[in-house]
Amino acid sequence: MSGPIASRLKELGIELPTPAAAVANYVPFVMAGDLLFVSGQLPLENGKLVVTGKLGDTLGIEDGVRAARLCALNLLAQARAAGGGDIDRVRRLVRLTAFVSSTPGFTDQPKVINGASDLMVQVLGEAGRHARVAVGAPSLPLDAAVEIEGIFQLG
Repeated sequence: MSGPIASRLKELGIELPTPAAAVANYVPFVMAGDLLFVSGQLPLENGKLVVTGKLGDTLGIEDGVRAARLCALNLLAQARAAGGGDIDRVRRLVRLTAFVSSTPGFTDQPKVINGASDLMVQVLGEAGRHARVAVGAPSLPLDAAVEIEGIFQLG
């Protein structure tokens, strides 16, 4: 039997991806007590980076929102893996730290990262409301448009 988060994912027609493996000298997540720290996730779809470039240059806000949503799905996939395959071990999302590859004049990073924040609230309900940082960056790994890390509380 699935719990409320797994049920909500099913209702929304969302299937979480396979968690991405680390590509350098780090681990995808670390547990410290009941807090789960998930390393930065990129906008991967079917294991491939699908949104690259800079906001305010080659990409518009809609592209950034899509990238942020994909990052959020990958964060949830890591949280499920950390919970031993049970997404319902997530008690709440504590914080997101988001980086948006953007031109110096681009100032809509919060609008871009709403793609992740909105998804988290859709999936986790009130437990998905979180503290957040959304900043611009001159470039991100592999030319990703967005990278997001997260802190969850697991039970």
